[in-house]
Amino acid sequence: MREEEIERLRGVVRDCVSKHLYSSAIFFADKVAAITNDPADIYMQAQALFLGRHFRRAYHLLNASKIVFRDLRFRYLAAKCLEELKEWDQCLFMLGDEKLDEHGDAYETKDNSDMYLDKDGEDREMNISSAICFLRGKAYEALENRAQARLWYKAAIKADPLCYEALECLVENHMLTCEEETSLLSSLQFGPEDGWLSSFYSCLIKKYDKENVVEAKFKELEKESSKTDLSSQSLMCTLKDNTDLLACKAEYYHQCGEYQKCFELTSTLLEKDPFHLKCTLVHLAAAMELGNSNELYLMACNLVKDYPQKALSWFAVGCYYYCIKKYDQSRRYFSKSTSLDGTFAPAWIGFGNAYAVREEGDQAMSAYRTAARLFPGCHLPTLYIGMEYMRTHSFKLAEQFIMQAKAICPADPLVYNELGVVAYHMKEYNQAVWWFEKTLALIPNPLSEMWEPTVVNLAHAYRKLKMFREAISFYEKALTLSTKSLSTYAGLAYTYHLQDNFTSAITYYHKALWLKPDDPFCTEMLNIALADECRHGIEPKIDFH
Repeated sequence: MREEEIERLRGVVRDCVSKHLYSSAIFFADKVAAITNDPADIYMQAQALFLGRHFRRAYHLLNASKIVFRDLRFRYLAAKCLEELKEWDQCLFMLGDEKLDEHGDAYETKDNSDMYLDKDGEDREMNISSAICFLRGKAYEALENRAQARLWYKAAIKADPLCYEALECLVENHMLTCEEETSLLSSLQFGPEDGWLSSFYSCLIKKYDKENVVEAKFKELEKESSKTDLSSQSLMCTLKDNTDLLACKAEYYHQCGEYQKCFELTSTLLEKDPFHLKCTLVHLAAAMELGNSNELYLMACNLVKDYPQKALSWFAVGCYYYCIKKYDQSRRYFSKSTSLDGTFAPAWIGFGNAYAVREEGDQAMSAYRTAARLFPGCHLPTLYIGMEYMRTHSFKLAEQFIMQAKAICPADPLVYNELGVVAYHMKEYNQAVWWFEKTLALIPNPLSEMWEPTVVNLAHAYRKLKMFREAISFYEKALTLSTKSLSTYAGLAYTYHLQDNFTSAITYYHKALWLKPDDPFCTEMLNIALADECRHGIEPKIDFH
């Protein structure tokens, strides 16, 4: 057969693959390989078999070739076949033996893979070494060796920053702490044309920095993207409204407590792309915080219909039942979510919360400990363990675990708030004031209603230190955030009472009792304040209006 005819058949194979006609591709690729016995044609046949899901046959073809251990592409495709067959140990053996240091950098070792088919055919393609590192990470994760998986994922993205999947696994599976994520990004060698990608990656990692820092990241991305295309419409115009970037912004709003803002943004995004699963997760979280059970119900129904095998779908069902306070049902669906995907962190945390809300501490602790083991880069399980110890008045243990959470994520204001609560319960009021003020310093301004308890706690701590003017100032600040807090009115009334300002104390005791008429503390203290006012006499300048 003439070379022109063979080349035409190769074109037919490529066209069949592009049109997803895999049986046709396999048929013609087999004939081309039989005629030429060229390694490139054998590889093309193996690719067609792999895409047609004939994994065992593709592996046999590659393994039977004499160059499988000398050509990286042959070896990688053979390992991909073993990945699909779930033969993880064999997959690792096929990929070869390579060692990494603790930073995910490969030791200098001689590799006999000198040959690499079609190397010149690559047009800024992914580095094959990066793909091999990523596959090693997947294999180790499947074998539940998450420490090795983390190292190989780091090696993959260091080998080629374009290997987004490696970064996604590290970030989504919470394998790195905040500091480790930042350090990894700073070590990546981006090309001169990839400045926008560096900025984009920095937006993907944990977003507990101060507001001006996070906003600067988004602005920098738009600025970088505008540099890349000056002749036509700049990338800024396209990336500015990109769903991935806006999903990152929504995640930031959620992390800093701007739940309404987050919900509005995710609602807009899901109208544009209803199947953007990362945005869907943030949308569910915001709906949970806002108590929007109708939205949770609709989202859960749609997800179960479209993605019945995804952990996210059953997590959404669990969120709905949690929102309507049917905690037994919520536990059932959170558990189903973890059984479908044991690396889905939100389901493990939801599972623990559903036990914790019913004060079933042992089961809650078990779920949180599992999450802390599986997701060493996520501080929330460790934080919740500390909060459970606090609930049982084991304050020293609570402090120990919350400090561990602080080491993992030193910029989350919720961690400092809980440390303040622990210090308050341990009667270390100066320390409590310090932690609460640190919390408020980390929160973007203006404060949202979510942080009203922190302001009240700070006022309580100042009251305990007999710094009544500061206490009153923060109680009044808390009232600007929410007028429905019994604790604020009671604390303000009691502070005025301690200053012998009985009229103001009586006013605020009444306001507290309007919120909860049977509150024993306010009822008793109101009677005492009335008696004290009678005993000391009424001030002549009281304004009764």
